[in-house]
Amino acid sequence: MQSVDYIISADYILPMDEELTVIKNGAVAIKGTEILDVGTSQEIFKKYTARTIISGEGKVVFPGLINTHTHAAMVYFRGIADDLPLKEWLENHIWPAENRWLSPEFISDAVELACLEMLKGGITTYNDMYFYEDAAGEATKRIGMRAVLGVGILDFPTKSASTTDEYFANAESFIKGWKGDRLITPCIAPHAPYTCGPETLKRAKALSEKFGIPVHIHLSEIEWEVGDTIVKFNKRPVEYLESIGFLDETVLAAHCTWVEENEIELLAKRKVGVSHCMESNLKLASGFAPVVTMLMAGVKVTFGTDGAASNNDLNVLSEMSTTAKVHKALSNNPTALDAKTALLMATRWGAEVLGLGKVTGSLEKGKSADIVMADLKKPHLTPMYNIYSNIVYSMRPSDMEMVMVDGKIVVNEGKLMTADELGILYKAEKWGEKISSEGMV
Repeated sequence: MQSVDYIISADYILPMDEELTVIKNGAVAIKGTEILDVGTSQEIFKKYTARTIISGEGKVVFPGLINTHTHAAMVYFRGIADDLPLKEWLENHIWPAENRWLSPEFISDAVELACLEMLKGGITTYNDMYFYEDAAGEATKRIGMRAVLGVGILDFPTKSASTTDEYFANAESFIKGWKGDRLITPCIAPHAPYTCGPETLKRAKALSEKFGIPVHIHLSEIEWEVGDTIVKFNKRPVEYLESIGFLDETVLAAHCTWVEENEIELLAKRKVGVSHCMESNLKLASGFAPVVTMLMAGVKVTFGTDGAASNNDLNVLSEMSTTAKVHKALSNNPTALDAKTALLMATRWGAEVLGLGKVTGSLEKGKSADIVMADLKKPHLTPMYNIYSNIVYSMRPSDMEMVMVDGKIVVNEGKLMTADELGILYKAEKWGEKISSEGMV
């Protein structure tokens, strides 16, 4: 028998492989940072002995969830200037708050809170777009989470840079410093077509190609943005990005709320991944992305929470449930966006659109052990007829019992193992007091 570090067993194992297999009374064998084998408990315990056995009676095990669009450090702006239109909220409240408060210390402390919230909700990987990403990377790695961190690029000054050249210098330094890290993948993140001119977008794409890294951008989030792009370039946003050679499989486009059929065809043709942020779009009344149409066209649509300032939480479980229900209603079709597809979007597809398909997103031999175990012995998860249905429509973050990232247990019995939870919350409260004291709320 082969010796491994962990055997994790459960009533249900959902590998999220190509066949969307359901293994009843299954187990996962883990050695070092990787998954060595997945099968029935009988098969696994015949082949392996383990230093640690995690028994999962009354539990389900599936890949860690993936949040494909967020601004993690904005958890410290949660609840500021709620119930406003996006443009007013962003330009009159959020940008001034960022110019006042952003610093490496702010980012580090805030990212700790974001990681705590996400890990306890079963999210093992997140895709970020923000500033001072070195501080974000250090905080994320210290807690033991996986992340794709995008250095924000704009054509106007912020606390992090005064000129476009300075943004790019910061980005290149960050990319060189983190390229090849096991947990942190550097990314380039031009904010949006309405905040970055064509030369800036081309420059960002060239940097992506130079270093072989992903591109993360907001695209067609609000109707105003579409009109602005048409006025400036006589093209809709997706058509405009296509005309400057920006679109390909390295691009992750957040929102895509106001895309038309020909634009969807372009996204599919160029294999652009889409991050759907349903709850943020609902809260800001940004509109309804044509998700069902995109899926039918072959676009890989995934789930993003957006930042906690516009959501107001970092909860992919609720994104799955809300999205599936809303798009059934919008399409007048209760079979649209079924539970299996929703969980696929939140796991394997999420990894694939971030360029991490060979690393995470499913429980398969050779992939990193990014695994969650949830407790099924809850009133809202009982009885059990369809495990996919219960996860997508009924599961809550509080059901997460164990979370493993890269073979290391980071949450056990619902508690963070890699940092002081109370200390993280204390720092957040102190920052909130400072921000409130200056009338920013």
